[in-house]
Amino acid sequence: MAEYDVIIIGGGPGGYVCAIRCAQLGLKTACVEGRGALGGTCLNVGCIPSKALLHASHSYHEAHTNFEKMGLMGGAVTLDMGKMMDYKQSVIDANVNGIEFLFKKNKVDYLRGWGKISGKGEVSVDGEVHKAKNIVIATGSEVAPLKGVEVDQDTVIDSTGALALAEVPKRLVVIGAGVIGLEMGSVYARLGSEVTVVEFLDHITPGMDPEIQKTLLRSLKKQGIKFVLGAAVQSVEAKNGVATVNYILRKNDKADSLEAEKVLLATGRKPFTEGLGLEEIGIKTTPRGQVETDGHWRTNIEGIYAIGDVIDGPMLAHKAEDEGMAVAESIAGQAGHVNYDVIPGVIYTTPEVASVGKTEAQLKDEGRAYKVGKFSFMGNGRAKAVFGSEGFVKILADKDTDRILGCHLMGPMAGELIHEICVALEFGASAEDIARTCHAHPTFSEAVREAALACGDGAIHA
Repeated sequence: MAEYDVIIIGGGPGGYVCAIRCAQLGLKTACVEGRGALGGTCLNVGCIPSKALLHASHSYHEAHTNFEKMGLMGGAVTLDMGKMMDYKQSVIDANVNGIEFLFKKNKVDYLRGWGKISGKGEVSVDGEVHKAKNIVIATGSEVAPLKGVEVDQDTVIDSTGALALAEVPKRLVVIGAGVIGLEMGSVYARLGSEVTVVEFLDHITPGMDPEIQKTLLRSLKKQGIKFVLGAAVQSVEAKNGVATVNYILRKNDKADSLEAEKVLLATGRKPFTEGLGLEEIGIKTTPRGQVETDGHWRTNIEGIYAIGDVIDGPMLAHKAEDEGMAVAESIAGQAGHVNYDVIPGVIYTTPEVASVGKTEAQLKDEGRAYKVGKFSFMGNGRAKAVFGSEGFVKILADKDTDRILGCHLMGPMAGELIHEICVALEFGASAEDIARTCHAHPTFSEAVREAALACGDGAIHA
């Protein structure tokens, strides 16, 4: 039996970051992980491998569509799916090994096995009990089931299965037009699949700016992805390697179906708490299965905290990381803090989509007077040079004070560009502050400055 100041259950982005920060703050720390590899869903079967496949498939697409336009001639690029998956795995392995190195560097004990809270101040790891003054639950999430759809990882797959296909399916149906569905749909559409996305709502990317939703939908359709919106999936029947997706159109109750070699279930995720012993020790959970916490990530049991996907809030790796650092600082007697109003969201399609802060709909609901500054990437020289002129930047600012309230953008490197606005929001900056800041030319970030200028006297290149 070992004794620790802190034991974190879960080695994903929230858990491993929390462990490292705890150790940096002088706390004797251990991190429990049962997967056999650190990094959680994000690193092993989520964010990182999907970005590797997005990059590979985008490069394949570029070779077939834009290389010749740039004078890059040669034989047609062919696809070796096995090698692409090997590349993806090499990216995963490098990151997993990197976290293990950071644990050793910071003297974090890595406890391999499945953790269970066996009593107050006790964590059992595959039967071996360890003592801890503080316990942090960071067990993440898992794929949420959908009635009538059984994932067999053969014909009907989830995001994990989509990251490990041995060959490109001729036809792929994606159930769900959220981040995961659109990203993985993009990968296989570029590689040659006939992709159809079926979505319950009448729009894609729930919760995002409506103008972004419409513009991205138009862009993805141009790329060959088909959409069936406002459709409630009733069942998926798999037989002889072919799946039939049965759905009902909500506007007229008309029943219809689609056939495909593969069906990807991408309708969301739910907290993963199985085997943790929450009921036995009396930790409260919500009707949605989330661990209840107060404003400082404390559960109703003293000395037990929870962070990341297992609690309320957006299921984002960077949100979990922020909470991991904050709860570590709180345990160490410092003032841990997360600004939940400044958590960016990114969709890594092409073009990318990113947003932070308020949407126009939210501001209207609040009755807040605001102004809009927009700039199209059509007016950005760097974007034109890389065939990336599709999309725009939209900045929302207070009508009277000019203080930035939110930003929604679609275009090249959107996931990187959004952080200029994140910093601006943290410091209460105005649109004029960005407009008067010199931006290097030619860069994509000039589009952000132009949108800020549009909040005032007007953009220069529009």
